[in-house]
Amino acid sequence: MTPSTSAATAPSLRVAPDLPPPPGVTVHEGGIEVCVYAGHADAVELCLFDAGDDAGTSERRIPLTDHAFGWWFGFVPEVGVGQRYGFRVDGAWDPERGMRHNPAQLLMDPYAKAIEGEVRWGPSVYGHVVDEDGWRGDGSHPSESDSAPDMPRSVVVDDAFDWGDDAPPAVTRSESVIYETHVRNLTMHLPGVPEELRGTYAGMAHPATVAHLTGLGVTAVELLPVHSFTSEPALVQRGLSNHWGYNTLGFFAPHAAYAAADDPQGAVDEFKGMVKLLHAAGLEVLLDVVYNHTAEQDVTGATLSFRGLDNRAYYRLDERGRDIDVTGTGNTLDLRHPVMARLALDSLRYWVQECHVDGFRFDLAVALGRGRTDEFDPDHPFLVGLRTDPLLSRTKLIVEPWDVGMHGWRTGQFPPPFSEWNDRFRDSVRDFWLGDHRPTTPGHLPHGVQDLATRLAGSRDLFGTRDRGPTASVNFVAAHDGFTLADLTAFDVKHNEDNGEDNRDGSDGNRSWNHGVEGPTEDEQVLTLRRRSMRNLLGTLLLSSGIPMINAGDELGRSQGGNNNPYNQDNATTWFDWDLEPWQEDLLATTRHLVGIRREHPALRQRTWAEGREVHEDGSIDLAWYGADGQPMQDWSSPDNRTLQMLVNGAWLGHESVLVVLHGGLHEQRLRLPAAPGLSAFTLLWDSVWERPERGSTVRAGEEVTLAPLSLRTYAVTDPT
Repeated sequence: MTPSTSAATAPSLRVAPDLPPPPGVTVHEGGIEVCVYAGHADAVELCLFDAGDDAGTSERRIPLTDHAFGWWFGFVPEVGVGQRYGFRVDGAWDPERGMRHNPAQLLMDPYAKAIEGEVRWGPSVYGHVVDEDGWRGDGSHPSESDSAPDMPRSVVVDDAFDWGDDAPPAVTRSESVIYETHVRNLTMHLPGVPEELRGTYAGMAHPATVAHLTGLGVTAVELLPVHSFTSEPALVQRGLSNHWGYNTLGFFAPHAAYAAADDPQGAVDEFKGMVKLLHAAGLEVLLDVVYNHTAEQDVTGATLSFRGLDNRAYYRLDERGRDIDVTGTGNTLDLRHPVMARLALDSLRYWVQECHVDGFRFDLAVALGRGRTDEFDPDHPFLVGLRTDPLLSRTKLIVEPWDVGMHGWRTGQFPPPFSEWNDRFRDSVRDFWLGDHRPTTPGHLPHGVQDLATRLAGSRDLFGTRDRGPTASVNFVAAHDGFTLADLTAFDVKHNEDNGEDNRDGSDGNRSWNHGVEGPTEDEQVLTLRRRSMRNLLGTLLLSSGIPMINAGDELGRSQGGNNNPYNQDNATTWFDWDLEPWQEDLLATTRHLVGIRREHPALRQRTWAEGREVHEDGSIDLAWYGADGQPMQDWSSPDNRTLQMLVNGAWLGHESVLVVLHGGLHEQRLRLPAAPGLSAFTLLWDSVWERPERGSTVRAGEEVTLAPLSLRTYAVTDPT
């Protein structure tokens, strides 16, 4: 295969022809304009392939001769939408200086909006010499094996799409209820979704899926990664695959395997169609995005795109050219470098502008804010870029406020307008309802109610600065990573044997409680307590200040058999079973009821901090705490105090006030309802003892009631007449 003539510089396409054009491929009448960053390269070739040519025999190479500031570019006539392509980059091979150019490697375009095909794992996709069996090598010697037959192709697509009257639902943060889900898990067995649409974007937007989501009352779906990804070679060698998707190949292309459509353009259009239909149902679409690492792993890993283009620009390297890893995956993208920071911001803008998504959850976000000294900097240029961008700053920006590097836990330390996954909420709520009751080491003391109260009120200790408010806290008790809600109540320890890592993977700090029996049981007393614990956890989540996030399937009591890290289980372990038993139907009804209570009572959806201040001339305050005796709480620190009453005053804002009562003891508790200014009677809205929502009675302020062991109630403050 011999190179053709060089790409042309197309006159009149750009106002400033001496500056690089936009990165990636721009379609013009009569051809395409191509631009890619390879800042240390000696030569860059655009490689064109015919559709269907997996072997690479049709490859046509076109040198990109124009270059400025590290960008290589040119105009290619008579090429347009549907073209399959990649790059080859020549330059120094100097691993200790971080340079790993190898023209034998076909490289994907970091700005590709569609990717066709999969990585065929084997020696050819490594830029260095590896052995034939384990694909192992020290990364020091370049490979001469052509990777084109084993590499995906980047594809030129048409950005045009009929959005009609699509508009973002624009749900306020205080009204938001997030549903974290996986495209495949939710729909693989969902009744009503046609078999050919299950596990796809089209299946996510099918009326049967939408009916479940809107019936539940959530306002947003947060999708596990949908950026194009691949499986790690170690998984492939074990006959497994990456299911969660935290192993990105391309930050602009939707993962093609999630599309019912079988062509690249169709996959892009299907994703956009999903967003359009979910918007029409009033549901926002949030994407879990992974700008902290890529699928290339460390220097002994594959060369698929970034490493071959400019290893020194895209990745954090030490003084000997080795990857600095604060993600646990082998590499860390370098958001300090302008090119990588621009790529991430361009990617985010693409998903908002062209695909109409409503926001993002940033995986291992501390890695995105590590500065020149490797310390986390809340004013890191990338974070400042997000906060000041006129488009992105208006979307929902949610961070996972930790990574695995030194000083990686940073909950509460991100600046506005970011919201943060609140692991302190998760841990405190699990401790109160579960962890304090399981057998522990001698001398262990259960937690009292003080930290729980702080979490219920929005975690002001974490988010009280910079005028952030309670919606800075994304509250959750379970997420994709860890035990499901049901497994929290059924397992004391993880059971990850199917993952192929001898049960070493996954967290050991689950704060769970099996209620006396590990795993499945037919003991009805144990099952009754487990169901109540599930309801307690859901109730605490949905009645607390902040933004609640429901782990998809928890409303159905879904189990993963005690696997708390099923990242490689694309099977019945993670797919929802919709053949519900009566108790699961009851739990679903309970979840809908709790979401409804939150929706109907604005007092539970505070946007500003309640400070215990007087808000009415009768002496009532915005947030009050009471003990079991109905008197203002005094016993905050005792681990033996397991009963708490939280009165959220809505009357001063024209809403009903709400009383939330939590009893974490193992025995019945007599409780006196508070008698305070503005209180006359309480109507029971929900009791976690109920297997299914019922109609509650009304009692006068100051009267006594009996709380069942391990139970939660919520009342509306009403007039007894």
